[in-house]
Amino acid sequence: MNRISDDSSLFPIAPALVEWYALRGRDLPWRRTRDPYLIWLSEIILQQTRVRQGTAYFERLAARFPDVTSLASATEDEVLRLWQGLGYYSRARNLRAAAREVVARFGGRFPVRYDELRTLPGVGDYTAAAVASIAGGEPRAAVDGNALRVLARVFDLDLPVDTAAGRRAFAELAQQQLDAERPGVYNQAVMDFGATVCTPRQPACAECPLSGRCLALGAGTVGQRPVKGGRTKVRDRWFHYLHVCSNERTLLRRRGAGDIWQGLYEFPLIEREGATDYADLCGDACFTEWFAGAGTVRLLGTSVLPPHQLSHQTIHAVFYRIEAERFSAELLRDFLPVAADSLGDYAVSRLTERYLLGLQKGW
Repeated sequence: MNRISDDSSLFPIAPALVEWYALRGRDLPWRRTRDPYLIWLSEIILQQTRVRQGTAYFERLAARFPDVTSLASATEDEVLRLWQGLGYYSRARNLRAAAREVVARFGGRFPVRYDELRTLPGVGDYTAAAVASIAGGEPRAAVDGNALRVLARVFDLDLPVDTAAGRRAFAELAQQQLDAERPGVYNQAVMDFGATVCTPRQPACAECPLSGRCLALGAGTVGQRPVKGGRTKVRDRWFHYLHVCSNERTLLRRRGAGDIWQGLYEFPLIEREGATDYADLCGDACFTEWFAGAGTVRLLGTSVLPPHQLSHQTIHAVFYRIEAERFSAELLRDFLPVAADSLGDYAVSRLTERYLLGLQKGW
């Protein structure tokens, strides 16, 4: 079916999913509270993150920041360090920014209304609907990837979910299907059902309470739903990191705005249009400027990491361990000297974290 407005094929799915959830729903720490702050915290963490990994981070962050005031009082560096390893670091920056707004605009009372939640940094339609429905009982359908997949399969919809028209149509359908009396329970049921039964690959159709009425199952199109439009081209980038050491110190710089990993620390970086080797890198303008006054410079080792996949970029990274007689004025101008054994105090990307872990293991 390519038109959601074809009501003849629609039927209510809420009763079956809510009943399934009562029996099979997952016991997760944020499900044991109605505190909108903790529910919001869990939703931000679970964006682009699997539940198993997200649970550990939720418990860590909730222990350190048990309420919105404590989070608002934290430094950005502290939040980024606790977030390290989750990726998509704009979430961590928005987390702190939203907490500060809640304190400033709402007196520390975390909002539960959809319209108020939507005004907070990093809170989109889905997150606002999830928090408003679960914590406040507001009848708002939370439409994430799980909900889109369930609806597209149950009603065999071939309208692309990643187009403006598709998003609007699926949002309307999701709102029609919502259990208005138990919106929070229904939204959580759809999330769990999509994550554990109606999964992207190898769905457990034999365990599905809707299998008898699932139109995609009947048509043999489960594997083709949901439909997505054109794919975004992935960009390849080649990062050459210089892990420079001198007198038990190394150098870091905080990444600026407008690119990946904003606000995180990194070693001196030379980005090239493709792969290269150390001998060629030594002729780079940045390299010659940085090391012109560094005295004797020795290459201690090279670490080539596996490609690091981001949503729209693939990072090909090489780390060069370099010993310098001293830090030149140019290096000290551009970078922060830190004790080599204090690197753990700085929030770094998952890519750099993997490199440092490899050093500890003697790779």
